[in-house]
Amino acid sequence: MKRDAILSAIIDIGIVPVVRTESAEGAIQAIDAIYRGGIRVAEITMTVPGALRALEKVADKFGDQIVLGAGTVLDPETARACMLAGAEFIVTPSLNPATIEIAKRYSKVIMPGALTPTEVVIAWQAGGDVIKVFPCSAVGGAKYIKSLRAPFPQIEMIPTGGVNLETIGDFLRAGACAVAVGGELIDGANIRAGRYDVFEERAKQFLEVIRATRAQKPA
Repeated sequence: MKRDAILSAIIDIGIVPVVRTESAEGAIQAIDAIYRGGIRVAEITMTVPGALRALEKVADKFGDQIVLGAGTVLDPETARACMLAGAEFIVTPSLNPATIEIAKRYSKVIMPGALTPTEVVIAWQAGGDVIKVFPCSAVGGAKYIKSLRAPFPQIEMIPTGGVNLETIGDFLRAGACAVAVGGELIDGANIRAGRYDVFEERAKQFLEVIRATRAQKPA
């Protein structure tokens, strides 16, 4: 997929599931489940054992049917390995200009992590396509996104941390172009219990709240 198409798909879907599991197989099965639930994007974090192998397997299985990304990418070397494994977008927990640079070189979407207004602007000026505001819940959640969007309406933001079925609408109304969701969508307890059907149902619920929120007329 071309870079613009990747970015548009992520924003249209409105949610980036953060797949942080205890095994590569768990990650693959979790993505299977959310795909059945209608979510066509997933981010496999580099904290998953065998994460690159999981990226390759998901990329082979789904191809262009899913927008696949790599998360918790700390340096350009890891970013390149992820892109070669099939990642179409790269997400970082912190700001590393060299990682942004290599993603741009390979025409992939880059979502650098930032928190303060200064970091957000630096990440954007360095070439970040969408800024991952993390950890958002620690500094006010949706209210913080609204505060950031006031002076920076031109910067697209995806909040991470504190996003669940109850708060997702608040984040979208505050100006987030999409949200990232981790344990509230895919959690270790259900994986250990083999309850992947739970993730399928949750995926449907998140998508429904996104649709309903976006259908509302602005106040």
